[in-house]
Amino acid sequence: MNLEATDGDTDRAALATFRERLASGEEELIPSEIVDRLLSGESRLRVWREHRGLTVRALAERAGLAQPYLSQIETGRREGTVETYRKLAGALSLSLDGLLG
Repeated sequence: MNLEATDGDTDRAALATFRERLASGEEELIPSEIVDRLLSGESRLRVWREHRGLTVRALAERAGLAQPYLSQIETGRREGTVETYRKLAGALSLSLDGLLG
């Protein structure tokens, strides 16, 4: 059995699956500056909110949260509940893992 051919076939299949998911909107390409901000430890909530082009007010409205509460979560002064983070993830079109890392 040729392992190189098997690896190549697996890679091609994975790439085809990714391209299909990207075309359907199930996956997205994330700019390197966003990845850098996420990796640097900046507030994941703020990074994603800004990447989506939302103000704090707009995100709070989408998620059904009070703006001051959202601001406190974003700045780290308060912790949100799991349900709060689910609402925020949904409003940002992310999975809970995508939002929380």
